[in-house]
Amino acid sequence: QRQLVESGGGSVQAGGSLRLSCKSPRMITSVFNSYYMGWYRQAPGQQRELVAVIANGGNTIYGDSAKGRFTISRENAKKMVYLQMNNLKDEDTGTYYCSMGDGTGKVDYWGEGTLVTVSS
Repeated sequence: QRQLVESGGGSVQAGGSLRLSCKSPRMITSVFNSYYMGWYRQAPGQQRELVAVIANGGNTIYGDSAKGRFTISRENAKKMVYLQMNNLKDEDTGTYYCSMGDGTGKVDYWGEGTLVTVSS
């Protein structure tokens, strides 16, 4: 039974957009609200890297590659977190993982990932 379920990945042309979604169907809402929600990505042959993190109150942190192009958001009542990705580049290709953590970099739960492929 997975705590996090991602969706929204796919293939897109460079310059296009995708919106990733992540839900936490089994988590009690009050517990979900206590977590920092994030998105990480892993390109083939690369280490997993932070894309964006959002706190319950809405404060956000973005990795350098995401700044100005990606937007993370959350809907606590629906136990959902989103990643809007605009102006996608070839180097954004990879598997995107949803995460639940404590805000220090420690991740308690990972989703199984959703693949994003950007081609020019």
